[in-house]
Amino acid sequence: MSSTPPAPQWFAVTVKPNHEKAAAQSLGCKGWEVFLPLYRARRRWSDRIKELDMPLFAGYVFCRFVRPEKARVLATPGVTSVVGFGNRPAAVPDVEIESVRTLVSSGLALSPWPFLRVGERVRIEAGPLAGVEGTLTQLKDAWRVVVNVELLQRSVAAEVERDVVCRVNPVVRGRDGQGRSQGAARSSHAGL
Repeated sequence: MSSTPPAPQWFAVTVKPNHEKAAAQSLGCKGWEVFLPLYRARRRWSDRIKELDMPLFAGYVFCRFVRPEKARVLATPGVTSVVGFGNRPAAVPDVEIESVRTLVSSGLALSPWPFLRVGERVRIEAGPLAGVEGTLTQLKDAWRVVVNVELLQRSVAAEVERDVVCRVNPVVRGRDGQGRSQGAARSSHAGL
């Protein structure tokens, strides 16, 4: 009775800062299938503007291998770890890799985007509702921000564009028991 060898799976590999391209090339030279999704970004210097191909997931490269090859992957220059739980690498579902591949090959303008979950506290950053805070929800394909009136036990929902909301940091309680927001978590995209 012969057992079939395990099928290679996709794993997210962490790499040294700004070493995504070199690590991807080194992994590819060792014979593994590698995926480094890139997007086009404009960078301004004091004397010029230049368009660069930047990693869509800074600090990560996707590599397809079987779990027993983890040690060889880690021995690759620029690679620092394989994303996982404990000492066990966690595979990235093929459907997620294929979805990202489809986006990259579409020719559409792409950019990194903060990961927000339904139910997170958000602030609207632009438009007539700028400054309003609420809870992010989704109904079919529409994003909504729900604002509660605790005293009345009622809520109001407004449909918003996804690119005008940003995550709000949790409220920190001071010694006096008063809540203070630490501000909005920001990223480099449209106030996010």
